[in-house]
Amino acid sequence: MGADSILPLQTPAMGVHIFFLPFPAPGHMIPMVDLACASADSGLPEGFENLLALPTPDFTPKLYAAIDLLQRPFVDLIRRHRPHCVVSDLQFPWASDVLGVPRFVFHGTGCFPHIVLSTLTLLAPQKVASRDNEPFAVPGLPHNVELTRSRLPGILIAPDESLIRMHEAYGKSDGAVMNSFYDLEPGYADLMKRCGGMEAWLVGPVSVYNADIKHKAVRGGSASVRYNDILNWLDGKKERSVIYVCFGSLGRFTVSQLREIALGLENSEHPFIWVVRYHGDLSEFLPAGFGERKKGMVINGWAPQLAILSHGSVGGFVTHCGWNSLLEGASVGVPMITWPLFAEQFINEKLIVDVLRIGIAIGSDKCCNYAEERAVVAAEEVRKAVGELMGGGKEAEGRRARAREIGQKAKRAVEEGGSSYNEIGSLIEHMRGLKMS
Repeated sequence: MGADSILPLQTPAMGVHIFFLPFPAPGHMIPMVDLACASADSGLPEGFENLLALPTPDFTPKLYAAIDLLQRPFVDLIRRHRPHCVVSDLQFPWASDVLGVPRFVFHGTGCFPHIVLSTLTLLAPQKVASRDNEPFAVPGLPHNVELTRSRLPGILIAPDESLIRMHEAYGKSDGAVMNSFYDLEPGYADLMKRCGGMEAWLVGPVSVYNADIKHKAVRGGSASVRYNDILNWLDGKKERSVIYVCFGSLGRFTVSQLREIALGLENSEHPFIWVVRYHGDLSEFLPAGFGERKKGMVINGWAPQLAILSHGSVGGFVTHCGWNSLLEGASVGVPMITWPLFAEQFINEKLIVDVLRIGIAIGSDKCCNYAEERAVVAAEEVRKAVGELMGGGKEAEGRRARAREIGQKAKRAVEEGGSSYNEIGSLIEHMRGLKMS
């Protein structure tokens, strides 16, 4: 991979030449690729192409050091092609001042987590709590949102130099592009536009723009199980009967936790698709006879998540609460079981469970990168959560109805005349009017 793998996008009808620069992690690259309607590589040294290539989180600083190596070839590209503007991830602070080319920040999160994180940074209500597990309220929000220090990302506890650089560069940017839509988080979208310090455009869910079956099947990578095999398996299941389980491309668990998940899913008596990322033999954690009982499908590696979630037989989603997964589940109207692991995922959980009320929390309570540091969630808790989400009763039906309504709003947002459709038009018009200094 080289510098030329940073993707320029020309929109002839509008006469706008845009460079897209995604952070090299699936949760960042996939939505930006959706937004650009093309593919982009990272251009990093071999062995550090993206976060999936890192053997442990200890190597993350090396990835950021490698990212800084992109600056010189990126400047050369800007000098050669002279685009109207750059749309880059927050993680590229040096992209904010390249030869006078305007820079827009593409957010990997929505308005709700952005507003909550900004409030925690500026007002620090977490300092009032005397213990890590003591709840505190986040002030100034449209909803009552309570967190604990144990659920906060480490950057809020001990900000590092790279984070400070990112936020300083963010303040110099020409605008923010959000992978969200107004009706998902209206109160927080209004706050973002009114108090965010710069113009913001909500253009999502970008995954819906490329929603044809062929694109869904290959979106983000090649599936570890043939797509047709997955589709045929789903076709044989009752409507809304399947629970889909996936913890993102970076979610890792201990063998003991994987074993509890396997037992809990089997005991739930619901068919399931479970996506894992395990480098050893699956028999190390799957119960004896698991495969022969054929209660579910286990995919070790990449899976066509959007295609699976969009299938009519899928009625629930166990998720790590990464923003893309949250948005994909919401955009197809599927209620969720929340199991956050790290970063801002515990904040996203609050949006799903407390604000939108389309999910239930399984009880994960510590934000950490390392699987060994997390308490094991027992199989019985997994079984109970699946039963509660997929079962009958007034609360479960209410969750499903609210999820369906959000899914319908997501589709309307990207249709002609919808809020996100109009926001993209407004963004392009704004970019057209920019003059390079």
